[in-house]
Amino acid sequence: MSQPRRLWDISPVLGPATPPFPGDQAYEQRWTARIAPGCPVNLSAITLSPHLGAHADAPLHYADGAPAIGEVSLEPYLGPCRVIHGIGRGPLVKPEHLAHALEKLPPRVLVRTCQRAPTAWSEDFTAFAPETIALLAARGVKLVGIDSQSVDPATSKTLDSHHLLLEHDLRVLENLVLDEVPEGDYELIALPLKLAHACASPVRAILRELS
Repeated sequence: MSQPRRLWDISPVLGPATPPFPGDQAYEQRWTARIAPGCPVNLSAITLSPHLGAHADAPLHYADGAPAIGEVSLEPYLGPCRVIHGIGRGPLVKPEHLAHALEKLPPRVLVRTCQRAPTAWSEDFTAFAPETIALLAARGVKLVGIDSQSVDPATSKTLDSHHLLLEHDLRVLENLVLDEVPEGDYELIALPLKLAHACASPVRAILRELS
């Protein structure tokens, strides 16, 4: 009997301690019912930004009239994927930081930029240089992911990398946890919820060892 393929959970814990982007909706939870005489179940309600924790941005997030997350195809979020390390490269991941791992690139690329995924908000994180998004798109990539809070710097008002995602019809995952993941190829499974009008969705992102 064959051994099950190893899984890496690349999603951070999502709860009250999850740091939101400044001004975004934090995680809140309340109980609407508790197990007691006459009530057989616990029920909770949560309020949160869909950009908390590991999440998939919808094109609607950076373009009015673009598709909401419930409208996009699931295909980019499931399939062969490459994890590339670009740790300690400064504020932007540039093409030369990925050059060592671009041969026979699968259609999904996740980039590890830090030794440990952040547990508190800081605008001092690594984002993608726009030319890196363009390079990956030219090589047939359909989804990019990163272990920081955004593919653009926190102070950006033009969101150049996000708009290149839109131009090339790429999907994106942000706030991943790649701390324990070696460079290499995997199967990515990170399906967004079918939220009809939302600009993003939380995902439970995992990597699975290839057979």
